Amino acid sequence: MSGSSGQLKSRIDWISVGLYALFVLLGWMSIYSAIYNPESPLGLTDAAFYTSNAGKQLIWIGTSFVLIMFIFALDFRFFESFAVFIYGLFILLLIAVPFLGVTINGSHSWFKFGSATIQPAEFAKTATALLLAKYLNDPQVNLGRFKDQWRAALIIALPILLIVGSNETGSALVFVSFIILLYREGLPSEYPSILLGGIFLFVSALMLEPLTIFLILLFFAIILVILMPIYLQRMWQTYVKMALGISVIMTLAMLVEWVVNHVLKEHQRNRIKVLLDPGFDPRGLGYQVTQSKIAIGSGGFWGKGYLGGTQTKFDFVPEQSTDFIFCTIGEEFGFFGVSVVVILFMVFLWRLMYLADLQRSRFARAYGFGVAGILFFHFLVNIGMTIGLMPIMGIPLPFLSYGGSSLWSFTVLLFIFLKLDSHRSDMLSR
Repeated sequence: MSGSSGQLKSRIDWISVGLYALFVLLGWMSIYSAIYNPESPLGLTDAAFYTSNAGKQLIWIGTSFVLIMFIFALDFRFFESFAVFIYGLFILLLIAVPFLGVTINGSHSWFKFGSATIQPAEFAKTATALLLAKYLNDPQVNLGRFKDQWRAALIIALPILLIVGSNETGSALVFVSFIILLYREGLPSEYPSILLGGIFLFVSALMLEPLTIFLILLFFAIILVILMPIYLQRMWQTYVKMALGISVIMTLAMLVEWVVNHVLKEHQRNRIKVLLDPGFDPRGLGYQVTQSKIAIGSGGFWGKGYLGGTQTKFDFVPEQSTDFIFCTIGEEFGFFGVSVVVILFMVFLWRLMYLADLQRSRFARAYGFGVAGILFFHFLVNIGMTIGLMPIMGIPLPFLSYGGSSLWSFTVLLFIFLKLDSHRSDMLSR
C-alpha cells in the first residue's frame, strides 16, 4: 500500500463506508428478526445461534471486514494489472461449476466447502467490470466504432452464457446493467434506446395480442418514414439505423409469444404468469409474492416495530431472509421505514456515480459506473420482486439479504472502487 496509513484514512470516502455499514447492520437485524422465536430466543452466547441464518450472516460480516482490509492492503494498480487474470479465473470457475458444483433451489451454480457454499456467478460481475474498465482504458478503444462495441459485448456475453447454462438466469440478467457503464464511456445512445424499447415491447407483447403490437409498431414506422427525412436532412446514416432498429424490434415483438412458449422453461413461464396475473395460483406459484405484499402492506405507515412482525414470525413468506428480506423491513418499519431505506440507497448510488465522475483514470471511472449499475439493477429488481412489479428472479438485495456469496461479492465490488478512489490523485488522467 503506498502512502502512510493516516493519508489513506483521510482519502477514504467515509460517507460510502458509513452507508455500507448501515445497510449491513440493517440487513443483519432483519435476518435476525426473520429467525427470531419469542418463546426461545437465541443469543450470541448460544451455540445454536451460529447454526441459524443470523449467526452465519454474522460470521460472513466478520469475514467481509477481513476482505476489506485485504483490498486496502493491495496496491491500487493491482486491479487493473490483473484484471485479465481475475476475469479468466472466474470464467474457469463458471465452466467448472456444472461438473463440480451442487444444486441449490434448482440452480446448479454453487461450490460446496463443508457447510459453506460459494456461487462464482456473484463474483463474476466484479471480474467483468474490472476487465471492461481495463479494456476501455486503452486509448485506442472508441465505443463509437462497431468493432470496439463488439469486443466489449463479448466480454459481457461470455459469463452470461456460462451462467445461463447453470440455470441461474437471474444472475445472468444483472450483466445487462453494464449498459450504464458503456453508455457513460461513449456507447451511442441508440443501444440503450433499443434495449429499453425491447424491454417495453416484450412486456407489452405479453399483455397484448401480437396483431395489436404489430399495428402499433407499423403506425410508428410509417410516421418515421414520413417525418424523419425532414428533420434529419443529410443525416441518412442515423435514419437508416433507426429504420433498421424499428424493423428488428417489430420482428422480435412478433416472436415474443413463441419465445415464451418454446424457449423459456416452465418455471420461468410460470413466474411471468404470476407477474401478469397476481391471482394466478395464489396457494402455489403466486403464494410467495402474495404473502410478501401482505407482509409489507400490514406494516402500515410506521410498522409493527422491530421483532413485532407477525407475518415474519410465522414464516408466511418463503426465502424471507434472502430474496424477500425487504418485506421484513416493510412489515416492521412500515412505509416510513422502507422510504428511508430507498432514499438512503438512492443517495448511496448517487454518491458512487459522483465519485466515479471525479476519477482521473478512465479505468477507475468506468469501474465506478459498473459498480453503480450492478447495485442499481439489484436494488430495482429485488424491490420490484417483493411488491409484485417484477418476476421472481432470485436476485438478492445488496448488503441486506442473507448469504455469504452475496455479501462477499458486493463488499469486494464496492471496496475495490473505494480503494481506487482513495488513490484518485495518484492516477494519471486519461
